[in-house]
Amino acid sequence: MREKMEPMDNPNGERVSIVTDIREEPSQIAALLERMNVNVTRRRLDVADYVCSERVAVERKTVGDFLASITDQRIFRQMHDISEAYQCPVLLLEGDPMSLFSKRDISANAIRGALASIALDYRVPVLWSSTPKESAAMLHRFAWREQIKEKRELQIRPSKKTETMAQKQEYLIAGLPHVSNMLSRRLLKHFGGPKEIFNASMKEFQAVDGIGKKKAQLLWEIMNGKYGA
Repeated sequence: MREKMEPMDNPNGERVSIVTDIREEPSQIAALLERMNVNVTRRRLDVADYVCSERVAVERKTVGDFLASITDQRIFRQMHDISEAYQCPVLLLEGDPMSLFSKRDISANAIRGALASIALDYRVPVLWSSTPKESAAMLHRFAWREQIKEKRELQIRPSKKTETMAQKQEYLIAGLPHVSNMLSRRLLKHFGGPKEIFNASMKEFQAVDGIGKKKAQLLWEIMNGKYGA
């Protein structure tokens, strides 16, 4: 039996439109939106999972995917792209907030650090939904507010393809194990460039805020170890 959908505000019969990324299809959110009388357009999006207006785009992640994206640093690239392309980006986390610190072998401080970076460095608000149905309802609300109340158009914006040298350097250093985007910028500001980072000693690494003896040793070993050893 299909779950009954709550009625949405639609006093004058206006329908909102939402563009969804085709890779989100397994979540069934697009189908849920259609049952809310939303005009859904499915396509492959370069940035975000859902576009609700010319300025609002949403990246949706389950708790498990969010934690995995911290581990492989993907979340920071996604937050960079969505915040560059849209005026009002949103990260929508779906699932039980209580499971955030218990589902995966990742430190609580790393999770808190990622959330802090998303909110402070990229200025992307983090909202929670408990189920796909609730996620769909939230997306509908975004679109209704933008398109019906504020009379804004629906427009897909590509990510900015051109990157500054600083951004390329940040991306390079953030690819090192246990180096977040925030720490990458800290290292570059401290040393002045990638070359100086690669030639740094363990003692010099420890002079950077956020790098202790253990991480300094790991970074030094990566820079100085023989390939394949």
